Amino acid sequence: MVSPNESAVNPGSAPQAARKMDRFTLISWIVTFAIVAGLLGSTYLYKNGTASSSPPATQPTIESGTNPPLGGGPLVMADNGAASFISRHLQLKTNIPERPRYKPVLYRVSRGDAMLAIAEKFKVKSESILYVNDTLEDNPHNLKPGMELTIPPVDGLYYQWKDGDTFETVASQFEAKVDDIINFPGNDIDLTDPQVEAGELVMIPGGSRELEDWTKFLPTSGRSNDGSTGTSDFGSNTCGGGPVASGFGWPANSTTISGNPYGPGHLGIDIQANEGDAVYAAGSGVVTMAQGGWNYGYGNVVQIDHGNGYVTVYAHLSQINVSLCTPVGQGTLIGAAGNTGNSFGSHLHFEVRLGGTNINPLQIVQ
Repeated sequence: MVSPNESAVNPGSAPQAARKMDRFTLISWIVTFAIVAGLLGSTYLYKNGTASSSPPATQPTIESGTNPPLGGGPLVMADNGAASFISRHLQLKTNIPERPRYKPVLYRVSRGDAMLAIAEKFKVKSESILYVNDTLEDNPHNLKPGMELTIPPVDGLYYQWKDGDTFETVASQFEAKVDDIINFPGNDIDLTDPQVEAGELVMIPGGSRELEDWTKFLPTSGRSNDGSTGTSDFGSNTCGGGPVASGFGWPANSTTISGNPYGPGHLGIDIQANEGDAVYAAGSGVVTMAQGGWNYGYGNVVQIDHGNGYVTVYAHLSQINVSLCTPVGQGTLIGAAGNTGNSFGSHLHFEVRLGGTNINPLQIVQ
């Protein structure tokens, strides 16, 4: 049986709890709405602030009329807001150090090639190419299109070892050094026991041999010793006396060596000249040869005795404008450049002989 006190309390307790729960729910919703409103407000303010701020003006990467910096680089902002580049060097290809070459290579001659250009291409001397290519017969003018040349790795020559050979005898024969032969990597010689079998082909670095002197086939022709003024003391020409040179100039309008320079196997210089270009007497003198034909590869050729021991030779001419015993002055037109005889392209082959012996023309022409 319920007491009066309990009946008085219980009926009122349920509504009171409900009122407390409704108040808590209301507060929770208020707090939630406040947080959401705050987040939305912050987002709105952030977006409006970002949109209203002025973006930095776009700066040109280069000024008008200037070239862009090669290589580019990261774009950075200077203090004044202008765009600038970090300078960087542009490298188009990788630099690979040139490695030494120890074995020969084959080179096919093309039209327009000259011995000098081929030698410079492979960084060897012209005579080294002559040493190792028998088909040239020691004559750079024997170069022909389509010919295959053996290009040695260094200056020198190849030698086929024979029974009884020693490093000392071979080095002495070719004016080379024993150590250079043994230590050359391309020879594959065992340094602990240097030996070469008979029949092996050995590179002789720095070696040399005598080359054929092709000028001997065109003897020096001097004016006769008849007691006249300005005669030479050599030769067997009957032209007699005449003008004597006091100096020498270039025999062509060009001073460019286009083919072969003076050196072993080529005792003259090849001067650049097109077909038909003028050829002049290098100095005053008397024409002691004016002869067309093959002439041992010289082609149409003129010789001038200058009366002071000097004789000049002009070869491969397309035209001869003087005759035997004609007196000439320095600069006289004597012919036209060409491609006659043993010639590989139009040029002027020019020789200077002193007392019948060839000397380098570059020593006297001015």
